[in-house]
Amino acid sequence: MTGRRTGRRLLAGGLLLGTLLTAGCGVRPSAVITGRPAVSGPGQGVGLYLVAQGELVLVLRSVNAGASPSEALALLAAGPQQNERSQGLTSDVPTGLTPVVEVTPGAGQIGALTVRITGTARALAPTASDQIICTVADAAAQNGLVGSSAPVTIVGSDGAQPARRCPAR
Repeated sequence: MTGRRTGRRLLAGGLLLGTLLTAGCGVRPSAVITGRPAVSGPGQGVGLYLVAQGELVLVLRSVNAGASPSEALALLAAGPQQNERSQGLTSDVPTGLTPVVEVTPGAGQIGALTVRITGTARALAPTASDQIICTVADAAAQNGLVGSSAPVTIVGSDGAQPARRCPAR
């Protein structure tokens, strides 16, 4: 008899478990919730890479026409605007740095960029280097000078940093 009781208890437990599993979590089904269509097409403005909580963030600044890589880096060197600072955005690019003397395709590398700065290149904080690399690569790609993932070399009075691609892509 104990075998039958155990079997019935197992059967009852299995039925109870099956009922609970098919009941779900109590969330009622609803109709499909739709949103607005995704944004498409190119962004209007020049892309600058600022810093939020230690991470690079792309910010679009309004400009009249497509800004050159030199113009984009001059905007980056000027630092965040008041509305960007109020959102917690900062910049590690030194304020006294003249960020671009020239931006040219790198020697022997198709689609590479060289950024010449006043001051030392090797002493730049890693985040500042990333901001410069991403900003110049984005501006050069928008102007059709290079592909979107072009490597960038930063050259200063103390030599050059190794060519790198934007880590934020």
